[in-house]
Amino acid sequence: MSEAATLSRRGKLRFYGWGYADEDLSAEEVARVRGSAQRLGGIAPVEVSAPQLRDFELPPPRVALPSSLESMMSATPYDRLVHSLGKSFADIVRMFMRAVSNPPDWVAFPRSEEEVIAILDWASGANVAVIPFGGGSSVCGGVEPAVGDGYAGVVSVDLQYLWKVLEIDRSSRAARIQAGALGPELESQLKPHALTLRHFPQSLQLSTLGGWIATRSGGHYASLYTHIDDFVESTRSVTPSGILETRRLPGSGAGPSPDRMMIGSEGILGIITEAWMRLQDRPSHQASAAASFPTMADAVAAVRALSQSGLFPTNCRLLDPAEARNNHVGDGSTAILVLGFESADHPVNAWMARALELVADHRGSYDRDAVARSLAPGNPATEHRQGAAGQWRNAFIRMPYYRDLLVALGVITDTFETAITWDRFETLYEGVREKTRNVIRETCGHDATVSCRFTHIYPDGPAPYFSYSALGTTTGDLSSSLAKWRQIKLATNEIVVGLGGTVTHHHAVGRDHRSGYERQSSPVFRHALAAAKAALDPAGILNPGTLIDPLGRTLPARGVLS
Repeated sequence: MSEAATLSRRGKLRFYGWGYADEDLSAEEVARVRGSAQRLGGIAPVEVSAPQLRDFELPPPRVALPSSLESMMSATPYDRLVHSLGKSFADIVRMFMRAVSNPPDWVAFPRSEEEVIAILDWASGANVAVIPFGGGSSVCGGVEPAVGDGYAGVVSVDLQYLWKVLEIDRSSRAARIQAGALGPELESQLKPHALTLRHFPQSLQLSTLGGWIATRSGGHYASLYTHIDDFVESTRSVTPSGILETRRLPGSGAGPSPDRMMIGSEGILGIITEAWMRLQDRPSHQASAAASFPTMADAVAAVRALSQSGLFPTNCRLLDPAEARNNHVGDGSTAILVLGFESADHPVNAWMARALELVADHRGSYDRDAVARSLAPGNPATEHRQGAAGQWRNAFIRMPYYRDLLVALGVITDTFETAITWDRFETLYEGVREKTRNVIRETCGHDATVSCRFTHIYPDGPAPYFSYSALGTTTGDLSSSLAKWRQIKLATNEIVVGLGGTVTHHHAVGRDHRSGYERQSSPVFRHALAAAKAALDPAGILNPGTLIDPLGRTLPARGVLS
């Protein structure tokens, strides 16, 4: 196999950043991003060139393969680099620094569950760590082969050949789907049956069903169906101790749920190979509205009323004034609520009407004509993508593409999300913004804006999602950006957990959130999880260092890039 060859069946990914290699920013977008970096630093920063494959000198694989596995394994620079890191800020900046210190020795592309079993059987006996790999879109260090020196080698197992919808139960509205299916692949196979999973995370194009389940992904719905958990009917996983398959049931009270043990396990217990997923009919009725509020407090009160109304809006994204301004939705003087409803069964006019009454009860205002157009019979489905809702959606989708260029320009741009009950939200909101601004000031030497939006809402509380940009360097020294990001990341982990929130609502724990996870979770539970891992993975080979350490293993010091 040539150095440029790949066993991948998919389009060529940008190995050092977000998206596919042939996807580029427009000239207008490039100018806008460069302008924002210059305004942040006051001068035009040095721009680091994008890395090329030839810039990396990877060590040869440390472990030899049995002949039975050779046909599914690759050690080309491209495949190893794609599987070396995820897509967090730290991952992108290290690629631009040409600093990949933990590439996998081999990348496996199994074409069947039997081949997955063969890989785990060999790895368990050969003391080779195994990193399950879906789409590689992890933003928390969840796919990095940083396992220390206690293993003979590392293999990243890419499930992209397990991508098919295998069976559809139309009467139960469910499907058996292989775990390596990307979001668009999955949806295109369901569409002829007028069905949809309708789980649309921001990473939809570059993430897989198995990855969603393993990380407890958050998706399209702002309420009711917020996590992938809500759609999982049963799972099938390969573990070093055997197959773990659960029974298809709409619900069960028979002891602790084995599905729940796999959902959110982040690849430390087994490799999910397929799942029966609850589906929905494709929506035919949609409506959207954008409302503005004079204060954030008014907006929060309106969203709390909506969350407790039983209306269950599909979209209920609240942007604080700073977040609205950053996304070019308004001038930053008001909080903006992007509200939506959809149904495959009935018009949603009554639901939207009642929701807007609640908005008005809390001093919210909205464009009545735009709402009427959204609700008009026969209106095209694209109507809900117009106006403020459309502006926010476009900014949301394009942001990961902008980040690669911002990294090259020395800008630290990152997000972190949490969840909190309504009675503690105000304290968390004010505390996170103030404390994070202080950390950025101390670390980077300048003031920064910390903005917030709600991604999901529950009757007992919201899921706030915070964003910030800071200046890492203007000289092209990206090691300075990385060091400053690390300090900020460890601090924000501590801040959100210290204020009563969770260290992550839907981005998973991985390695980057371990410090917060260990503070918020019970040591007794972590010990029980380690014991479960020892039963399913006796050799401790599966994704070591994520969530917990395997029993009896000495791993690198915990922390962000320690």
